[in-house]
Amino acid sequence: MSAALNWADLRVVLALARGGSLSAAAQNLGIDQTTVSRRLGAVEAALQGRLFLRERGRLTLTALGETARGEAERMEASALALEAAAGEAGEAVAGRVRITAVPILVNQLIVPRVPALLQRHPALAIDANADSRNLSLSRRETDVALRFARPESGSGLCRKIGALAFSIYAARGTDAAAQPWVTYEERFLHYPQARWVADHVSPEDLSRLRINDAEGLVQAVRSGLGRGVLPDFMAARDPALQRVSVTPVLHRDLWLLVHPDLRKLPRVAAVLEWLAALPGQLRAEAQRAS
Repeated sequence: MSAALNWADLRVVLALARGGSLSAAAQNLGIDQTTVSRRLGAVEAALQGRLFLRERGRLTLTALGETARGEAERMEASALALEAAAGEAGEAVAGRVRITAVPILVNQLIVPRVPALLQRHPALAIDANADSRNLSLSRRETDVALRFARPESGSGLCRKIGALAFSIYAARGTDAAAQPWVTYEERFLHYPQARWVADHVSPEDLSRLRINDAEGLVQAVRSGLGRGVLPDFMAARDPALQRVSVTPVLHRDLWLLVHPDLRKLPRVAAVLEWLAALPGQLRAEAQRAS
């Protein structure tokens, strides 16, 4: 590798190798695509060879690119090890951590409670990515992930941190028993709450409206379009909703994932600890409200 290249140069190569496109690399690095393209061009000029070929709309590594990626991964591991060692030596929690989860978890569970985390760690910054896709930890598309399902495979470490309760709700002031049921489109029958409705409700009792998003389902119930199975952590605090079932009808496990290389970094460790405590906070909030 050329002595003129540094970690900033090879970090771009690594982001392109993992993302497979200029747009994915730009998003990962927090810069624009033009900058990514310019910096790649500078690296290739320094090495006097191409690092990527475009095939079927994606970037694939050349032999030289594979060598560059290997060097970049070694430099990344060294940088992470140095950061972890600095944290163990007493450095404050500082830097940016990317969290990904499905939209309802980001918008209704994580974001409302982020102020307390940032107040505790003034030098910490958070990227909260609401995305229904399972972003990859191994390709560094995210640092930490909060998911409803345990991954079947992958390079991340995962642990169950609790479960979220789901109950039946209807718009406040309505006769819930007379209302139809609002649920998800058929392609989302793998969701436990959609499966519960399918198993317990006759087709003729379903609303004419079907939803493909959890927050859309909440809005439909709030608007009086029907009753539905909603997460207690969100619906129980909503004055426009009334809980119909005496107890939850189902629970969904929460799984916390992180790449092994990142978990000891002070900023990531602080976020992991905070996320793991959220289910307990929800239980405490529910007890205070009851």
